[in-house]
Amino acid sequence: MKNLLFVILLAVFSFKLSAQEVSIIPQPAYLKVESAKKTFTINAATQIIVVDSSLLSSADFLNGYLQKYYKLKLNITNVTPNKNFISLVSDTSISEFSNAYILNTSDKGIIISGTSEPGVFYGIQSLIQLIPTQNINQLSLPSVSITDYPRFDYRGMHLDVSRHFFDVDFVKQYIDYLALHKMNYFHWHLTDDHGWRIEIKKYPKLTEIGAWRNGSIIGLWPGKGNENIKYQVLPTAINITPKNAVIKTDGIKHGGFYTQEQIKDVVEYAAKRYVTIIPEIEMPAHSMAVLAAYPELGTEPNKKYAVAETWGMMNKYNNVLQASDTTFKFLENVLSEVMALFPSQYIHIGGDEASKVWWKQSAVSQQIMKANGLKTESELQSYFIRRIEKFVNGKGKTIIGWNEILQGGLAPNAVVMSWQGEKGGIEAAKQNHKAIMTPEDKVYFNHAQFAKEDSLTAGKPSLLADVYKYEPIPAELNTEQAKYIWGGQGCLWSEYITNPAKVQYQLFPRLDALSEILWSPKEKRNYPDFQKRLKTQFKRYDLMGLTYSKRYLEN
Repeated sequence: MKNLLFVILLAVFSFKLSAQEVSIIPQPAYLKVESAKKTFTINAATQIIVVDSSLLSSADFLNGYLQKYYKLKLNITNVTPNKNFISLVSDTSISEFSNAYILNTSDKGIIISGTSEPGVFYGIQSLIQLIPTQNINQLSLPSVSITDYPRFDYRGMHLDVSRHFFDVDFVKQYIDYLALHKMNYFHWHLTDDHGWRIEIKKYPKLTEIGAWRNGSIIGLWPGKGNENIKYQVLPTAINITPKNAVIKTDGIKHGGFYTQEQIKDVVEYAAKRYVTIIPEIEMPAHSMAVLAAYPELGTEPNKKYAVAETWGMMNKYNNVLQASDTTFKFLENVLSEVMALFPSQYIHIGGDEASKVWWKQSAVSQQIMKANGLKTESELQSYFIRRIEKFVNGKGKTIIGWNEILQGGLAPNAVVMSWQGEKGGIEAAKQNHKAIMTPEDKVYFNHAQFAKEDSLTAGKPSLLADVYKYEPIPAELNTEQAKYIWGGQGCLWSEYITNPAKVQYQLFPRLDALSEILWSPKEKRNYPDFQKRLKTQFKRYDLMGLTYSKRYLEN
């Protein structure tokens, strides 16, 4: 009797232990541990079964992961054996939800069925998180049943490569980080005051001149430096800055850009991971790199512009394009080349932080306003965005802009990305426009993770708990309006991020929290449970050689 009781207790303990070991982020909609005894082992003899050739890229991804981290390369075949297999199946009948999947593991094998190609791929990401985090040859997985689907259609992450340039290999790694977390949009911030990062064949000076700056600010504005480095005198127009104001930079030339062939390569790489890349070409402001190359497009065409060496100076220098026919022709040519490279339905055109003082003091701008019946510079901003939108729509594409594109009237078909809190997204949704929520105080990952960080970061801390507790659908929206909240996005601005390790540190583990609020059912979110699952995720990051904030291990 005692022996029987011991066996029962051992079985219960083993079942609970197995359940605890199933730590998937983002949390699946439904997960059940079926049996503690019927584990499945991936080994060198395991075969990946793919009958539908459209799923081969997903099979290759899984195989690549196993080979990279476990030195296992599996055979891919279209013939299903009786046991020891991982079968990938496309089946639209398994769920009413888009991009859903069902994952079942048993002692015989693993079956991942998806309603779509992305659905199968997302199932593979969950499978990866069932694999032990130790680098061993025999990989034992628990027997589970998972049914899962995304909450939001837009699950995005942004990377600024203008302030600091990151090469193609790292951009691909970044896309892999998103794929692991079931994110499906990569917002690539390619242009800004501090560097133009994409080859445009019609305008070679954009990369010959605009892709390089002569130095970078040290620390927060106005920066730190020494007497031996170059000073840059700030403009004094309309008394925005003192005449003797200077900034100190490190004097180190910084830059780089992606060729069109490299862009195509990254786009193809992302597509195999079901990540859509949305390129951002900033306008009408944040255009110092453009003006350094083509000063005739500015409101002060005789001025000698330079690629900006500092940040944190909104309204302190003239970085605004003139809303002239010459400028629009330039932008149309640029966007034509960009849209040819990116199959995305969406093109981000910026639209943020355009100081109206430069248009106000420009005689040409005032003439343009008069000719078009515009009473305010905010209306000129709207005129600018609407004209660009008409061109982009004519190419079969849709624009996305930061919430400032609401100023002066929202363009007819535009998507609003709300970064200055939620107000812009709420306003857009009430106007029946799609909105993407990316409030700075919640999901800007260039902000510190803690009140005191070891390295320089921007703004007040954005704590992991606050990211996790953020709800993208504002409470004041009714059910119908809430449908226009397309999803959410995290942003990573690179003013103080100069290398891949710091990118990783700023991302992890906040990207885990973001992925869960965008993927998992709202009612499934549980912060204490998330913290427990995070400990297993950290072990996986160790296996992958990633840098992350280990202060969370103390909690």
